[in-house]
Amino acid sequence: MKKEILFTDKAPKAIGPYSQAIRVGGFLFTSGQIPINPVTGDLVIADIQKETVQVLENLKAVVEEAGATLNDVIKTTIFIKDMDQFALINETYAKYFPENPPARSCVEVARLPKDVNVEIEAITALKS
Repeated sequence: MKKEILFTDKAPKAIGPYSQAIRVGGFLFTSGQIPINPVTGDLVIADIQKETVQVLENLKAVVEEAGATLNDVIKTTIFIKDMDQFALINETYAKYFPENPPARSCVEVARLPKDVNVEIEAITALKS
């Protein structure tokens, strides 16, 4: 099966030896997105909801580069530093997946890249 690397300038460049996303067969696997503004390269660390918006906008840009939409996302994994922030993250997340949301896992972690508070990765079903 062929592996295709995807890249868009509308999401932050990788900060390590990884790709923004990989297309294999009918699926897109994204790397975790953190709250980096892709235009300025600055971290968005104002409050957890603004961070979550930036993360989801970055994720959306990567998914759209593959010709899909957030409606095509079938599974997400959310990594957060503080489970006490879950309700606020969830409130923002729900606005991006208002109907038929994807399956999801949420994990509290000790630390994330660049000491951000939230990171989200996704698996998306692509149209043939």
